[in-house]
Amino acid sequence: MDNVSVVSIFILSGINETVNYRIAIFSLTLLYYCMILFFNISIIMIIILDQNLHEPMYILLCSFCFNGLYGTTGFYPKLLFDLFSSTYQISYEGCLVQAFVLYSFACCELSILAVMAYDRYLAICRPLHYNSVMTKRRLSQLICFSWLTPLCMFSISILLTSRLKLCGSNIDRLFCVNWVIVKLTCYDADTVSNNIAAYFTMLIYLAHGFFIIWTYMHMIRTCVRFKDDRVKFIQTCVPHLVSLVTFIFVILFDLMYMRFGSTNLPQSNQNFIAIEFLLIPPVMNPLIYGFKLTKIRNRIVGLVYFKRK
Repeated sequence: MDNVSVVSIFILSGINETVNYRIAIFSLTLLYYCMILFFNISIIMIIILDQNLHEPMYILLCSFCFNGLYGTTGFYPKLLFDLFSSTYQISYEGCLVQAFVLYSFACCELSILAVMAYDRYLAICRPLHYNSVMTKRRLSQLICFSWLTPLCMFSISILLTSRLKLCGSNIDRLFCVNWVIVKLTCYDADTVSNNIAAYFTMLIYLAHGFFIIWTYMHMIRTCVRFKDDRVKFIQTCVPHLVSLVTFIFVILFDLMYMRFGSTNLPQSNQNFIAIEFLLIPPVMNPLIYGFKLTKIRNRIVGLVYFKRK
């Protein structure tokens, strides 16, 4: 296999299932993407423009919504373009960039959820020390950590992938996935570094998961003893918990299917499994936080009432 050809484009064959319903799927996708933009940008602007919301919890929520915009922008515009294309191609470089954006978006989501759990832990379990610990400097460091960690790790993963010699160009998905690109390599021995990087990333985010569990164990124990903390937990932690459980479920479902799932499943079902993490959290997160967090809900109600007047 010394005469391996250089792959310059990939074919996203998962889009083939949409051929007969292009106009309907394009319309629904465009509408859904506009909803994502509207909900997330609305929360971000409300937090930026209202001085009363310049608190750690709301600033972290702002970062959370911005990450939703970052991840979905790496997927929906390309999908909308492909729905009216006859080739379903993506360049080699574009495929690597898309894989980087979507992977870093997913891991950044979990990093921000871990930081938000730490913030709630301080507010409920150590309220007297909250202001001294969660300073502007500490908050900036935590936000940088939640963004730079996945960006740096997946820069390394994508760099390792870019060095592989590939013997195929067909990706049976709607978008590029780093692991699927790695499986197209000609020599299995070349993927050792990629596997090591993947396992290291898994360990890092398993640690994130254990940290979140640890913070919730302490918060629940504190809330059992004090009624006031119980109210604070319900108001601020329930949205976080719902976002966390939903995100982990859709990501693990996709990862398990990608690694161990059957290829006999209809392509349309495979497509839905693959894009769940780009469908549910980006819309659900701003909605659930907007309705559940009192200050944001009051601000939204105030804006609606003002417009009516």
